[in-house]
Amino acid sequence: MSEDEAPGVIWEADSTDPEKSEEVRQALRQVMDPEIGLSVIELGLIRDLTIQESGQHVKMIMTTPFCPYGPALLESARAKAEEATGATTTIEMAMDAWDPSMMEDGAGAEWGLF
Repeated sequence: MSEDEAPGVIWEADSTDPEKSEEVRQALRQVMDPEIGLSVIELGLIRDLTIQESGQHVKMIMTTPFCPYGPALLESARAKAEEATGATTTIEMAMDAWDPSMMEDGAGAEWGLF
């Protein structure tokens, strides 16, 4: 999968297991930020997915450092990723700063950003 074919973040799993990676990506589209009304995929909050024999690992950021919905979003993302593939899933909250340029192409149109 090339960057031209897949808008948004390119995960490690996109090259190591593209089929499972796409299953997880589609499942995570169901995890919505309740304040913004966009999915964690549209917002670009899922920064990486690693798939190994022992399970899968998701690296995720928040739109703000003290997001009140952070714990619920992390658990929802972990559960959806695990449900998608049946693999034990761990999730890590990374400390990278989010900015609107991380959003999928067109996702910020309603906000007048792009």
